[in-house]
Amino acid sequence: MEHPSVALVRAPNPGPMTLDGTNSYVLRAPGASGCVVVDPGPLDEGHLDALAAHGPVELILLTHHHHDHSDAIDAFHARTGAPVRAVDAAWCRDAAPVADGERITAAGLDLEILATPGHTADSLCVVLPGEGEHGAVLTGDTVLGSGTTIIADPDGALGPYLDSLARLRELGTPGPVAVLPGHGPELPDLRAICEAYLAHREERLAQVRAALAAIGPDASAEAVTDVVYGDVDPAVRFAAEASVRAQLAYLRS
Repeated sequence: MEHPSVALVRAPNPGPMTLDGTNSYVLRAPGASGCVVVDPGPLDEGHLDALAAHGPVELILLTHHHHDHSDAIDAFHARTGAPVRAVDAAWCRDAAPVADGERITAAGLDLEILATPGHTADSLCVVLPGEGEHGAVLTGDTVLGSGTTIIADPDGALGPYLDSLARLRELGTPGPVAVLPGHGPELPDLRAICEAYLAHREERLAQVRAALAAIGPDASAEAVTDVVYGDVDPAVRFAAEASVRAQLAYLRS
């Protein structure tokens, strides 16, 4: 899908958790001189060179604090002089935190910030209402281009995540909103993927309930993971356990 105001610069950090690498995005309206960079990514000089080549950079936005999105914040801030804004003030540089619903005008674009906690407490999405026929949303790790995301307990939590998915699903538009995720390929329909994610979470909760019925209501996250995620790749077992902890906290609350 064509996005005249969006350039994808993928970081060279593929892996089980990052898929084919972290997606950094450069936002610029056609004809605008400056740009906005979303998620500078890992501290890789070649990657930062590629991002800086799109400059001058007016603003850096961070979708959440996980290291594969944020490790380059200080280096890229020093290189470009651009302020860094995020939900969490600890990750801001020379700027205030963003607020839910805030509208930002930069690089010739009107951007809207949506706080979407769940994957992490500080997760946000960036809405580009004027991009394409029905708009686009940069979803960070709240919605991925392939598979589903981890609920990074205890920082992340399932209740807020379900609320965030429901909110994204209902973004006001008469047609499909494009999804520009933090990892993986673009997806064509935000509503459809949010509905699929919500259904997946309900299936997982049903599996966790069944596991607790079989092995006892006080079962540990490790024991429940053995049942629900028995075939998970050992490389991402820790992520499965984090999601199970989040599901158990949700059910037990």
